[in-house]
Amino acid sequence: MVAVLLALISAVSYGGSDFAAGLATRRASVLRVTLISEAASVAVVGLALAVIGAHPPDQRAVIWGCVAGLGGVCGALALYVGFRHAAFSVAGPLSAVGAAGFSVLAGLLLGERPTALALIGIVLALPAIVAVSASSDARGGEHPGGGVSAAPGAPGPASSGPALSGPASSGPASSGPALSGPALSGPAGRVRRLLPAGVTLGLVAGACFALLFVGLNQAGNSSGLWPVFFGQAAALVAVACVAAFTGDLRLPEERGGWQAATAGLTGGPGTILFFLATHRGLLEVAAVITSLYPAVTIMLARVFLGERLTAIRLAGLILAAASVALIAASGAG
Repeated sequence: MVAVLLALISAVSYGGSDFAAGLATRRASVLRVTLISEAASVAVVGLALAVIGAHPPDQRAVIWGCVAGLGGVCGALALYVGFRHAAFSVAGPLSAVGAAGFSVLAGLLLGERPTALALIGIVLALPAIVAVSASSDARGGEHPGGGVSAAPGAPGPASSGPALSGPASSGPASSGPALSGPALSGPAGRVRRLLPAGVTLGLVAGACFALLFVGLNQAGNSSGLWPVFFGQAAALVAVACVAAFTGDLRLPEERGGWQAATAGLTGGPGTILFFLATHRGLLEVAAVITSLYPAVTIMLARVFLGERLTAIRLAGLILAAASVALIAASGAG
């Protein structure tokens, strides 16, 4: 039960982080927002580590912590780029379901065996994640903050421009020959039509988020929060290197910077709570419940931005509640 509660609070933290990051990416490039967010996360985790204290980390904690951190930041970048190639209701749900599904598979391969009630709850959680993430606009008229509608004329990931940098020049999301003509002919064109870029990137993001979950689980808890700290630090270094290489190593404007920092200040505790949850219960249970974070983002969008709560999202919230209840009743925590 403790693991379920920790995973639920982690989902709330991640949902708030996604909401803040979604707002921030309207005003700055994905790299700048991610850079500030990761820096804030490192500060939060470092402070928690200093307060709680821990034994010196072993090699296992360092390696798996770094693997988890790099998986998490690669997943975030892949997801945001995916939003530029498809409706947000495609890449977002696929990433959440992918993270949960791959984590469940990893847990089973690692020998974890949830109870029958927990398995039913996990099965119910997957369509719940899809439903709460679903967009009311089939053309992707929502912001990647899990349903945050962009203001008219506001720049965002769906606007033309490089997938990772700002809107100064045209990029893969802009119109042009990349969407028609020879680029879609032959075997490569058939593959692209069957598996669009947004779908592919959503699945990649899900696999990377699953790597974050599995890595934190495999790091062990004998070194305290050191695996989480090394993961966040590795992610920060990786994003800083990419930003420097692309010439985007700059701070966003003030408001976007504060929103990006808020994303890190809420996402950091979310990672800590998931780490604690996965070492007090089963990996697949903690991962599936944490992957329900889109429900929190949707509710924040409803309260603060007046985002419409559609029937499918309401159904998803009900399924999510049933899923959590079944998992908690199973005693899997």
